[in-house]
Amino acid sequence: MLGPSMGGMRALEWAATHPTRVRSIAAVGTTAATTAEHIAWAAAQTAAIRADARFAGGDYYDAADGEGPHVRLGIARMIAHTTYRSEPELHTRFGRSVQPDDDGIEGDVLRGPGEPGSGQHAIESYLAHHADKLARRFDANTYLRIVHAVNTHDVGRGRGGAEAALAGFAGPALVAAVDSDRLYPLSHSKELAAALPGCEGVDLLHSDVGHDGFLVESAALNALVETLLDRVDEDV
Repeated sequence: MLGPSMGGMRALEWAATHPTRVRSIAAVGTTAATTAEHIAWAAAQTAAIRADARFAGGDYYDAADGEGPHVRLGIARMIAHTTYRSEPELHTRFGRSVQPDDDGIEGDVLRGPGEPGSGQHAIESYLAHHADKLARRFDANTYLRIVHAVNTHDVGRGRGGAEAALAGFAGPALVAAVDSDRLYPLSHSKELAAALPGCEGVDLLHSDVGHDGFLVESAALNALVETLLDRVDEDV
C-alpha cells in the first residue's frame, strides 16, 4: 500500500487492520493522527462551503448549471491550497508583486479580485485561479466528506495508540517527509516511523514547495519507492 497525504492515512489503516494481508506500506507526507491545527484550517474551509446560500444544506443537485455552491467551494480551495505550499516558496514566486493589468496596490478594496483597479496581488490571482479550477470539476458535498475523513483520522483510536495499533505490522515500511511541509512536519513522520517495526527511519524529501513537495519531487520519491520494493523482494 502506497499513498501520500490522505492516501498515506489509508495505507496506515490497512496496515493496522489487516497486518498479515499487507506486504508493505509507504506513508508519504502524512501523520498517524490529524492534529488540532490541521482541523482548524479545515474548519474555515467547511464553514465557507456551508455558508454559501447555494449550498442549500447539501441539496443543490437540481440547481441550474452554474448555480451550485461554486463560489465558496472555491474559497475553501484557496484556504487549502495555501496550506499545501510553503511561505518561502510563495515569497520567492510571487513576493508582493501586483498583477500587470492593475495600476498598483492602491486599488479599490471594494472591487472583487480580477476587476480592473482592484490592486490585486499576483498571489491573489494565483489562488483565485486554483479556486475556479477546482469549483468547475469538484463536488461540494464530496469535499466536505473528504475533509471529515481526514479530520477524524487517528490510526491509534480504539487500538491503544498509534504504536500499539501498528506494532503487529512487521512488513517493510517507508515513511517519507517533505522538509518544508507545514501540514505534516518532520516530527509527525518521526513518531510514525518509530511506531512501525519494519521502518528504517524517516526518508526526507527536500523541497521548497511545502506539502505539495511530494508531487514536485517525483524523481526523488520514485527512488525511495524503488528502494522499498527492493526490500520487499528480499523479504519474499
